[in-house]
Amino acid sequence: MSDTNKLFEKLSGKFGDKILNTAFAFGEPVVSVDKKAIREILLFLKEDKDLSYDMLIDLFGIDYPGEKPRFEIVYILRSVKQNNRATIKTRTTEDGIDTVSNIWKAANWLERETYDMFGIRFKDHPDLRRIYTVDDFEGHPLRKDFPVEGYDYDKPFTVILEEEKA
Repeated sequence: MSDTNKLFEKLSGKFGDKILNTAFAFGEPVVSVDKKAIREILLFLKEDKDLSYDMLIDLFGIDYPGEKPRFEIVYILRSVKQNNRATIKTRTTEDGIDTVSNIWKAANWLERETYDMFGIRFKDHPDLRRIYTVDDFEGHPLRKDFPVEGYDYDKPFTVILEEEKA
């Protein structure tokens, strides 16, 4: 049995209808899951001795403004022991999803980045605050409805500075 089939079988066997879709992209497995089970599934992938996805390579958001739910969170995992990669995806609203920062420490920064750029909240995150923009910044720059030019693009910079002084 191939490693990919083992992954699909174990997930389907343990989580059943919480596994929404399985596919391949660029020769690697991609699994779409129910957001309510994302934390449980990711923890299982890390702790299962046959799979052992012990490294979170990346976590990021994607904005699909015309769809419901609007956002997709993508987790790219690697098993050093098995020399495998897998992509786990789930859909969510900006109300959020459970944190995995206590499963992989790398998720702490990546979840903060996703929160800052998309406005997606991560429940029970230990320090969910903006990471690139200032605390009072309005909007989320990687959302598709954010103006490409930014806000106040039509005002000269000196006018904006004078308004801030007032």
